[in-house]
Amino acid sequence: MLSRIAQTLSQLREQSLYRRRQIVYGPQGPELEVGGRRLLAFSSNDYLGLANHPRVIQAFHDGAVRYGVGSGASQLITGHTAAHHALEEELAAFFDRPRVLVFSTGYMANLGVMSALAKRGDRIVQDRLNHASLLDAARLSGARLKRFAHRDMDALTRCIEDEHIGSTLLATDAVFSMDGDRAPLKPMADLANRHGFSMMVDDAHGIGVLGQTGRGSLEAEALAIEDVPILVGTLGKSFGTFGAFVAGCDDLIEHLIQSARSFIYTTAPPSAIAEASRESLKLIKDETWRRDHLNTLITAFRTGAGQLDLPLLVSDTAIQPLLLGTPNRALMMQDALLKQGLLVNAIRPPSVPEGQSRLRITLSAAHSEQQVEQLLAALERAFRGLACDAAH
Repeated sequence: MLSRIAQTLSQLREQSLYRRRQIVYGPQGPELEVGGRRLLAFSSNDYLGLANHPRVIQAFHDGAVRYGVGSGASQLITGHTAAHHALEEELAAFFDRPRVLVFSTGYMANLGVMSALAKRGDRIVQDRLNHASLLDAARLSGARLKRFAHRDMDALTRCIEDEHIGSTLLATDAVFSMDGDRAPLKPMADLANRHGFSMMVDDAHGIGVLGQTGRGSLEAEALAIEDVPILVGTLGKSFGTFGAFVAGCDDLIEHLIQSARSFIYTTAPPSAIAEASRESLKLIKDETWRRDHLNTLITAFRTGAGQLDLPLLVSDTAIQPLLLGTPNRALMMQDALLKQGLLVNAIRPPSVPEGQSRLRITLSAAHSEQQVEQLLAALERAFRGLACDAAH
């Protein structure tokens, strides 16, 4: 087994697919200290710039003083504090859902939902480019997993046409984490309702930034709980904290409390995190300028990239993928930007399909318009250098 591991690692290096962790010193923000250098970063999911907000930090501090650091037990023993309960009630009110259940991570939330709802003989239908947590959750549930071509409603319709005895769960990301595009939620919900399926939406990258009030993709598409009964969200992106939640009807949440193994058999998140998330929720509701500024930056970046004829994928979200094809080209672009003082991570298989390696550029409300201009200028120089290398 160890010999096989060594061979696998060697192959990853040869194929430009080996991954390395970067050590970041200090808080998240537009500029990060990495390896002794101060870099302008476009790689974080801190879309609203709340991860280092003074009010969020203070709420975390106050929560730690009141509750201590560790929660000490699972939520069904003694780990569920007043802070967790208040966060769940405030999230439920914000998303206009009867109840919310907080999980430690988005991965665990998706595992919990699918393992509790789907059984052998059931069917889970998913977009081919769904996040790994959704796909893994379906496989571990024991249900039959069927995948359809990305955002293709005809393919989805064909996928569900075969006869099936058990229940069907239709699950999708709302905003796709590597492409930045959006699922066609309205026609998907209509299809699910016509066939009597349940629909589950993971809006990890939409909550906080999409919709008039930041309620996410469902608000943007005017979809209610009757259309999408299961909503999964994360606190580790726009909220700038940590953890995740599932929002739905009372019976759904009660069933998850009784049956979701990734909820039952794990230590509760620290109460200080819950308090910090409550403060983030206030900022998301009150500081609407953050969404406005982020949308201004997205427009400015896409306009500038279009003028430079950069190979951007179609996306109107904070995730702006620059398609480069091969892992080696993606790494060369990453290194070219690094030499100019910019941190933008190369994304390669298996995170994306073969032939679709890219730079995953992410924008934040904490960025300035001048920083976006700096990014565009650096990309132009890097592409010019890449073209020269190819010519030689």
